[in-house]
Amino acid sequence: MKLSPGKTFAYGLQHVLTMYGGIIAPPLIIGTAAGLSPEENGLLVACCLFVGGLATLLQTIGIPFFGAQLPLVQGTSFATVSTIVAILNGGGGLPAVFGAVIVAALIGLLVAPFFARINRFFPPVVTGAVITMIGISLIPVAANWAMGGDAKAENYGSLSNIGLAAGTLVLVLLLSKVGNAAISRISILLAIVLGTILAVILGMADFSKVSQGAIFAFPEPLAFGMPVFEIGGIISMTIVMLVILTETTADVLAVGEITGSKIDSRRIANGLRADMASSALAPIFNTFPQSAFAQNVGLVAITGITSRFVVAAGGGILVVLGLLPILGRVVAAVPTPVLGGAGIVLFGTVAASGIRTLSKVKYDGMNLVIVATSIAFGCIPIVKTDFYSGFPTWFETIFHSGISSAAIMAVLLNLLFNEFTFGNTKNASVFSAAPPRMVKQDEVCGLIDGDHFEDGKLIDKQGYEIPVVTPDDYQKIQTGEIQMPLPKLNQAGSGH
Repeated sequence: MKLSPGKTFAYGLQHVLTMYGGIIAPPLIIGTAAGLSPEENGLLVACCLFVGGLATLLQTIGIPFFGAQLPLVQGTSFATVSTIVAILNGGGGLPAVFGAVIVAALIGLLVAPFFARINRFFPPVVTGAVITMIGISLIPVAANWAMGGDAKAENYGSLSNIGLAAGTLVLVLLLSKVGNAAISRISILLAIVLGTILAVILGMADFSKVSQGAIFAFPEPLAFGMPVFEIGGIISMTIVMLVILTETTADVLAVGEITGSKIDSRRIANGLRADMASSALAPIFNTFPQSAFAQNVGLVAITGITSRFVVAAGGGILVVLGLLPILGRVVAAVPTPVLGGAGIVLFGTVAASGIRTLSKVKYDGMNLVIVATSIAFGCIPIVKTDFYSGFPTWFETIFHSGISSAAIMAVLLNLLFNEFTFGNTKNASVFSAAPPRMVKQDEVCGLIDGDHFEDGKLIDKQGYEIPVVTPDDYQKIQTGEIQMPLPKLNQAGSGH
């Protein structure tokens, strides 16, 4: 798909706005946990944008062996936040975090080719469940944004915040409905802009801090000191890297399904290597592990803009935002409820894409229970966030993500029921869906208007019984070997 430079930039900016709230949240959370000053927090955010942009360029444009060359936006992974905070609470500080990230990412880089070979274990029954779960797991993010984003704020969850989110949602839907295809495709971007204007009018947006601070600043390498390598942090971060590999594999498969691209183990490996290489270099520029952003998968699906160069343009914008903090402050001034209203459509679209994939599944055998169990298992940490709080830290790290929980369960159940078929019952499982009723075309081609069944007999509109014969008898009647039974008036139907 070839687009003009102007459209490429506009669609790329739409991707940036979609994920901006998500990409700056981890460094803000981590900076607060580390006790950093506002200026140091600002440096973390700028570095996060800069590295995320470079990682996006690597993933979308690619070089030999690195990059899936798919429309995937990269950024700091939420999956790492709890582990990073745990390392900080252990007293190691940011240098220990950065050291753990470097080693864990290098380990992930080594295992990426082997991890990618599990592609054959991701049939539609698995990918559909995982893609659906990606969308479901992002709905709480949209809800939090719609409420205001900061649970400590006085107006968090207020009717004004939720009303602004609802207004943005309505704008998305109305703009998507208009006859102009160009407007429909940038409906998310336009809705965010119009929603922000509405927020300014209502006094719910603050652009006063845009002019404060530096206009241009290159991220200072190793601004927090040389990395420190602690074995405990390295082990826990390596587990997180496996989670990131799982989530990125799911995102690659999801985007491949949406764009109609061929996804094989080699392409997955290239994508995973890009993730891990970006993550290994990220600490040099004071930031954290990189992974594909699931929310942007929904944007690809809802706009139909599948060009990887559009996302590459978004990566370029992120790099510029990282170098020009003033532009970052402009984008950061977009009210969170506006992003929440747009996120409802975006994240729901991801789930809908998964449901579309699941429609290709033949629900015989145990496929229904695979889908049901995987999605329910993935929802556990979403609806009950403290469910795994009593488990070992490494276990909680893996299964606290609804995406990785669903992916692991779906893969294991698919192996158990569809790969290792020994011991499977020949009859349909009690869990399997009843097959849909259907009639072959050649079975109804001989029927005419008025034919119907009465008491198990086929009757025409005159009330005469139509003989129902076996395929063998039908053939013999056609060749004259036996005589055609004479039609007789059906007594039960003679009064009609």
